[in-house]
Formats: sequence, structure tokens, C-alpha cells
Amino acid sequence: MSAQYTLGLDYGTNSVRTLIVNTRNGSEVATAVWGYAHGDAGVILGRDPNLARQHPADYMQGAEVTIRKALAQAKRHVRGFKPDQVIGIGVDTTGSTPLPVDAQGTPLALNRRFARNPAAMAWLWKDHTGVAEAAEITALAARIRPHYLAKCGGTYSSEWFFSKILHCLRTAPDVADAAHTWVECADWIPAMLTGTEAPERLTVGVCAAGHKAMYNDEWGGYPDAEFLGQLHPKLGALRARLRPKACAIDRSVGGLTMEWAARTGLPAGIPVAVGAFDAHLGAVGSGIAPGALVKIIGTSTCDMMVVPAGQPLADVPGLCGIVRGSILPGYFGLEAGQSAVGDIFNWFVNYLQPGGPRRGSHEALTAAAARLQPGESGLLALDWNNGNRTILVDQRLTGLLLGQTLYTTPPEIYRALIEATAFGALTIINRFEEYGVKVQQVINCGGIAEKNPLVMQLYADVTGRPMKVSRSAQTCALGSAIAGAFVAGAFPDYASAQQAMTGLKPKVYTPKPAHHEVYRELYALYRQLHDAFGTAAWRGNLHGVMKDLLRIRARARR
Repeated sequence: MSAQYTLGLDYGTNSVRTLIVNTRNGSEVATAVWGYAHGDAGVILGRDPNLARQHPADYMQGAEVTIRKALAQAKRHVRGFKPDQVIGIGVDTTGSTPLPVDAQGTPLALNRRFARNPAAMAWLWKDHTGVAEAAEITALAARIRPHYLAKCGGTYSSEWFFSKILHCLRTAPDVADAAHTWVECADWIPAMLTGTEAPERLTVGVCAAGHKAMYNDEWGGYPDAEFLGQLHPKLGALRARLRPKACAIDRSVGGLTMEWAARTGLPAGIPVAVGAFDAHLGAVGSGIAPGALVKIIGTSTCDMMVVPAGQPLADVPGLCGIVRGSILPGYFGLEAGQSAVGDIFNWFVNYLQPGGPRRGSHEALTAAAARLQPGESGLLALDWNNGNRTILVDQRLTGLLLGQTLYTTPPEIYRALIEATAFGALTIINRFEEYGVKVQQVINCGGIAEKNPLVMQLYADVTGRPMKVSRSAQTCALGSAIAGAFVAGAFPDYASAQQAMTGLKPKVYTPKPAHHEVYRELYALYRQLHDAFGTAAWRGNLHGVMKDLLRIRARARR
């Protein structure tokens, strides 16, 4: 039999990637990346530092460019490869990244009237302009619909669907009035490829709807019109134009249209799977299973776990959702994460530019930071430069660096920033386990896990747990390709698909016991800062924190 392949489309913050994968063994035979044309590295910014948008024209051009390039690469590298061997497509995107569309499902930004209006574009996941609206949604739900909050960690976020729409209603009413409905990027792109963009034909994924829009079959889908109408009458009216049912990734939304077959070179009619968020399909591509925490580490992180649907499961405060079928069909998907990780390191290197281009590069700072001992810098940081996603769910929190002296060096700060993200990761692990979701192994994926051994070693030392790394450097796209393989009928279930198409690298980062003991002390200080600045209930005293840092520093330098 000739080999069969599937294609994963991975829409990230700055670029889109196409990956072509052999369904028999997970071999990644071709990949192509295209950086978005609009904005600053694909992100449209504004005077408000909370604003972050994308132009949907980039989504369309990105699919065409990368699919054609990947097919050409596969032809060069695989003897006898033909595009008609591609049997299915999966799609992942950032989220929540909703975009306003007209009655035909066309994004408003593609209308000449709104082409330059950021409010008519896709509201990127890291757009935090709806902070006030998120607080209002949380307060109203706590008062009259507490069960809505119970499944999304107790707090609704400014990163999510309804916060952004409500903010648009209040700040850009012309756009809001022109929008027939709003569609997640993860749902619009599969619809675009299959010609099912019209709102009455649209298929929405439970991944986006459940984790970001308070969708739950137990209460009839999305929040009810009465609840939404108390936030804004037009938000209540929108409820009738949202889809009645959300689906898992084991379903096809339709077949690739003739138009998109001609634009890409793929065969027409091949199935396109229901879309999902990059982190969720990254977990699939990393081989997620019960007991495995998958950390997708990039500009931010998402921490994913699954629990069998029949198993008792508590509502876990501070999580970004507990949603049936959002990662794997038949399992509850649990999402946590950190709003900035790689972005923090990039901020230090690109904005502060310590030591100039050579001594202040990621590579130079990493090498110098690796020569330091735990606690040697006397520094302690909070990893909130872009707010806190889990467990505090507060985008108004900001970063902190404590313990600086006149002799503090850039590598010391760089290491402290890495350590801060590791402390944040440990806080998430502890929260899962406090509520009975045991973390038996940690699997990491993404560019940082792939390329930076220091980060992985520090995560092992801080958490006291071995850090494993996914075999694939492109797990989100791989997870999408697995979804494409399943809807094409290549596998009877997701477990079989993951067994055939995923794996781990042989290198495992194991904790160093002496380092872990130092980090236990530092983490106790981190938690004091975390609770003092992050919670209203904290009643402690921070007087000793600086002195303890000096004590630990002196011991490390002896």
C-alpha cells in the first residue's frame, strides 16, 4: 500500500505553519512557515498596550502559501509523493481569538469599510482590552449564575470570548452593529476551507466554546440570553445567533472545497476536522493521557491534563476550564497556563537589551546563567509581566524583580526570570494535585522545551520532577494532523493514532537533589510574594523576604 499522509495547519501568534505527516509512523515529511504580513510580527498593536489584533486576510494567505510550500517540499524529499495521498486536514489556532463576521460569515475586516479598523479584525488571545468587562462578567455570574464560573476556575478572563465582544459593543459600536455574529478563529478557518462559513452552517468546537465562552451541554450550551442581556442587550440578542451545539475534534466539518483545492494543490473533498486551540492539539501531539501533564511552552504556556469522563472530578479554582471532549473525546480536558514565559525572556533581551547584541543575546545570557548556582544571585521574580492566567486569573497583575543591588548582572536577572516561570509552573502542578488530579509525569513541548536545556533543567530542579520532551518539535501541528487522520478514518480511536504518530525524546531532565532543596526555600518566598500581591486575603508580613534572599545568596557563594 502507498503511504497516507495528513496535514496539520497551526496558526500561531506570529505565523502559520503547515506540517505533512505520515500516518503510519508519525514521520514529519514536510513543513512550511509563513509570517503574517500585517502588523508587528503579525500582531496589530495600538496606543493601548492591552490591544492585540490580527488581520484575517493573513489567515487565508497563510494557508495557501504554506500548504503549497509543504507539498512542494514533500515532493522533493519523499520519492513518489503525490498530493492525493493527503487524506485529511486538522487545524489549530490561538485562542480565544474571536472575529466579527457578517451574515454570510465573511470577516468584517475583509470589507473595505472596516479594512483598517482594528475592532473589525481578529481579537488575538493576548488582547486584554476587556479587563473591566471580564470583571463585570465574573461579578454577574457569581451573583446569578455561579455554575458558569465553577467550570472555568472561578474567574472569567479578559483573554476570553465574551469579554472581547462586550468591550467591542462599548468602544466600537459601528463594528458591533455590523457584526451578525462572532466566530473563534479555530472555527472560522475550518469553515473557510470547507465553504461552511455561513452562520447557519458553521460547526463550532467545544474546545473554544467550553474553555473561553462558558459553553456546557449541562445548561444548554452557551450562557443564556437573560444573563448575557444583563451585561448588554445586544449581547443577549447575540445568543440566538450562536450555534446550538459544539463538537469535539473527532468530527469533520466538511470537505475541502474545489476553490481551496485549486489554491493549495490538495485533493478536493478531503475531510477537515473540527478546529481546536493550539495548546489542546499540542497536548494530543505530545501523547497526552491520564496522569500526564503536557506543558506547551512558547510565548506563554498552556498546561493540559485529561481525566476520564466517568471519573469523579472536582471543580478546580483558577483553571481555564474543565470541559468534556475539549482535548480528547471521552475525557474531560483541564487547561491551566501562564500568560507569559518566552515573552518575558524576549522582553528582557529585546526591550532592555542588556549588554548589547552579543553579550545580551538569549544564547549568551543562557550560557552565563547556567554557570550560576541556585540562590547565588539573591534575586526573586514574579512571572506576571503579562498578567496571571493560573491560578489567580488576573490580567492586572504585573511583574516584579526583588533583591537587586548595584552589582546585579544581566545573567543573574535572566536566570531569575527563568526561575520565576518555573515557580509559576510548580504553582499550577500543586493546584492540580490539591484537587485530586495527580501529575504522574510532565511532558514538555514547544520551541523553548526543544531548544533550551537550561530552562528544562531548572524546571526539573524547581518542581522536583523529571522533565520529558516530546519527540516532535511541532506538536501543535502534529496534533492537528492526528485530528485530520482520525476524521479521514485512518485510526479507530485517538489512542491508536497517538501510539502510531507520537513519541518522546530519549533525553530526560532529572532533578538535582541539592538544587531542589535550595529551590524549596526560594519557592516558599515566591509564594509569599505571590499571595501578598495576588490575593486580597493574604495577611502576612514580607519583612523577612529580602533578608532570606541575602542569607541564601551568602550560602550559595561560599
